[in-house]
Amino acid sequence: MATQLKLVSSAFENGASIPKRYTCEGEDLSPPLAWSGVAAGTGSLALIVDDPDAPDPAAPKTTWVHWVLYNLPPQTTHLDPGLAPSTLPAATLQGRNDWKRTGYGGPCPPIGRHRYFHKLYALDTALPDLKHPTKDQLLKAMEGHVLAQAELVGTYQKAQAR
Repeated sequence: MATQLKLVSSAFENGASIPKRYTCEGEDLSPPLAWSGVAAGTGSLALIVDDPDAPDPAAPKTTWVHWVLYNLPPQTTHLDPGLAPSTLPAATLQGRNDWKRTGYGGPCPPIGRHRYFHKLYALDTALPDLKHPTKDQLLKAMEGHVLAQAELVGTYQKAQAR
């Protein structure tokens, strides 16, 4: 039986709240992520973190992109918390988030409890340097190359003002 791609975090369970230190109200660090079940024949991995509940979960208007990584080596099994660009695995490239910059931007919802989807993709190839692509540009480049996908969802709501 084929192994299934699985994505987890030691900081939060699937469907649970993301700890404050990984948000704009804390240290805004990228959370620790780990995965298993990368199939033989995988050429690279890609990671996209986004929030489909922006700006208000009661009336979402857009999906806000928090992090875009691609060309992670297939033998990579985790990302440590608070990754700096200089500590990314060799050959890993970054795309632009919706703050128009590379790197991780933590949850910072203006209203309500939002869901944050951490999506890991196993690709049959390494992609060319896409020069800091947006999520949509990366998804287009990945078309026809996705072998497997795993997802981890965390939630976050800002502390209420007193």
